[in-house]
Amino acid sequence: MCGIIGIVGSAPVADRLVAGLRRMEYRGYDSAGICTVDHGALIRRRAPGKLDNLVRVLAEDPAPGLTGIAHTRWATHGAPTANNAHPHATDEVALVHNGIIENFKALREALTARGRVFQSETDSEVVAHLVSEGVEAGLSPQDAVKAALPQLRGAFALAIAFRQHPDMLIGARLGSPLVVGYGDGETYLGSDALALAPLTQRISYLEEGDWVVVTRDGAEVFDKDNLPVKRAITISGASSLSIDKGNYRHFMLKEIYEQPIVVAQTLRSYLRPLEEQVALPQMDFDLSAIERVVIVACGTASYVGMIGKYWIESMARLPVEVDVASEFRYRDPVLTGKVLGVVVSQSGETADTLAALRHMKASGVTTAGIINVPTSSMAREVDLLLPTHAGPEIGVASTKAFTCQLAVMAALAVNLARAKGKLSASEERDIVHNLTEAPAAINAALMRDEAIQGMAHVIAAARDVLYLGRGPEFPMALEGALKLKEISYIHAEGYASGEMKHGPIALIDDQVPLIVLAPAGPLFEKTVSNMHEAMARGAKVVLISDAEGLAEAGDDAMATIEMPKVHPLIAPLVYAVPVQLLAYHVAVLKGTDVDQPRNLAKSVTVE
Repeated sequence: MCGIIGIVGSAPVADRLVAGLRRMEYRGYDSAGICTVDHGALIRRRAPGKLDNLVRVLAEDPAPGLTGIAHTRWATHGAPTANNAHPHATDEVALVHNGIIENFKALREALTARGRVFQSETDSEVVAHLVSEGVEAGLSPQDAVKAALPQLRGAFALAIAFRQHPDMLIGARLGSPLVVGYGDGETYLGSDALALAPLTQRISYLEEGDWVVVTRDGAEVFDKDNLPVKRAITISGASSLSIDKGNYRHFMLKEIYEQPIVVAQTLRSYLRPLEEQVALPQMDFDLSAIERVVIVACGTASYVGMIGKYWIESMARLPVEVDVASEFRYRDPVLTGKVLGVVVSQSGETADTLAALRHMKASGVTTAGIINVPTSSMAREVDLLLPTHAGPEIGVASTKAFTCQLAVMAALAVNLARAKGKLSASEERDIVHNLTEAPAAINAALMRDEAIQGMAHVIAAARDVLYLGRGPEFPMALEGALKLKEISYIHAEGYASGEMKHGPIALIDDQVPLIVLAPAGPLFEKTVSNMHEAMARGAKVVLISDAEGLAEAGDDAMATIEMPKVHPLIAPLVYAVPVQLLAYHVAVLKGTDVDQPRNLAKSVTVE
């Protein structure tokens, strides 16, 4: 969501600003723009839609200058138009903003009363006017920013350029990430290390409330009290290579096919084959003292939490609560006793989840984070970082991050079970063996791609689709429905199989495909019974099961997808593949933008 890049350079910056935006396209956006400072002028170019539209604008009307800022916008206030695109500017300053200014309406009314004229519908433009007022009154850029920041409520990452100061940018952050990059005679600002990777590997992460003055010689950082501070310079490790799809048509398909490799990489960090144990990183608290687990996440990551609830309660016999992060703080949760709070996030910057994490920490809760970006805000703030190793995930709809998160959640469940004395050495040995088999089983599931593609046309023609599952396959049904909604724009819902007769069965007719996730096992017969109830009312059923389950179910389903026979622990990792591929092929048939679906963002940094 909303990418920022700024350069105080020794060579023209426009092309490099656009290249930085290109590296952040994965975040999701609906307009883009840049502003350079050249010969006492702010040169602004903006365009709605994809980045290529901005490139065309720049080809016709270049933006010279050695200093500049750029932005990809995900609309929060105002439609995705050129006027609402960033950067926003006055005669003296231009800025880009990631986040939401919650008190913008009151600020805008006060500024308008003082004679300021607004050009956009956005909340962000008020910040430009606040800073500009200070500069026009004779304040230095630093003092103008110092005066403006305390007036803002909400979340922001800002990069600000000044017409009369072509060799300087000022950045600030509160609730949204911002990094400083250090080059050779150049200094940079960016939303993340990936955006700056071709420019530098030497970066500093600004902390909450920090603001920074960036020049060619480096950066001066000030904390929320305006006191000068030092922020450590680290080597980011972000790849400077261009991110491409290889031979795949879309990033999403590439990332689906990367799952055997990245799940293996992730499990390698947690499995100890010689000792036949599942290990976690070093921690400074005692897992055996934990009395309750609270898992908080958003979207796909919340379904990892739901599956984790099944695993932790069955293995460790600990009570588990799962909350969507956007609701967690507002229901004033009871966080007494020895609680382990677990956050799950691909980016480590998801605003709702980050706020929930801070709420738990303020309540004295011990925290752990299943996170894909080890330098993110959440990764730095949790008591125990449990990294996934999925690598950059570019497709907005999560695939490989999801299965890697499941692998780590399984490792956490096993360690809690051992710590609570609920897991024997032989049981753990079996789990290690089954987890070791997971990458090969995922690979076997990928071999069904052609069959899944062949039946996608049936789903693509539907207006509504239902998914069913029992046990851990219930959250997988929710995930399958979410994937289809996200990228094909077909209305889809996931249900626990036994809940069908309590309402959703009223939706069933011969126009509604029903996707049933049902590996053979103790819950299979009941799931198939629910499937038959729907079929009796005309539902077109696609049954996803293993050979044993398909044989037991007979030939009644409209179509079947055969999965390898696996242990129930790793079934969610394996059954993720067919629901991902089905959503992908349906979206391709419908001609939607698979990697950047409408209205969605990869890293959601606003509440």
